[in-house]
Amino acid sequence: MENMKRIVIIFFILFGLLAEAQDVKRIKITDLEKIIAGSKTPLIVSFWATFCIPCLEEIPHLQDAVQRYKADSVKLLLVSLDLEEFYPKKLRDFAARRKFNAPILWLDEYNADYFCPKVDSSWSGAIPATLMINNRRGVRKFFEEQLSPEKIDAEVAAMVGREQEAVSRKQ
Repeated sequence: MENMKRIVIIFFILFGLLAEAQDVKRIKITDLEKIIAGSKTPLIVSFWATFCIPCLEEIPHLQDAVQRYKADSVKLLLVSLDLEEFYPKKLRDFAARRKFNAPILWLDEYNADYFCPKVDSSWSGAIPATLMINNRRGVRKFFEEQLSPEKIDAEVAAMVGREQEAVSRKQ
């Protein structure tokens, strides 16, 4: 009877962990272009990889900004540029350990000369790279650098038309 209890407990623990892990979807750049063009809410697209320390430092600040601007329906999309062997299990496990709560897509593209200009004509392929768009307001800004929490806050505020609030928080 004791062994049965242990098996049941282990089952529920494993089931809970699996239920918590998010799905990582494989996409092509053309799919991502459609997502960006069709976004009806302000959208932050973060291009990152598990080996990119600046990316990993930036993502929690992006998640915090999305939480702060939840009333403005700001969404975050994490687009992994990791190697195929990371898809999907290693990416899913990595994201769970890091407590990433945004949807994660794995970009199934290998030719940066092809996919980078489709995101932004200035993108060299370096990461972190962040695209902030608000189709309703005609906002589209691209950053090929690690953004500070202050810069993220200011840019998201501008993206949603709340620049004054970001300025007043700084003071």
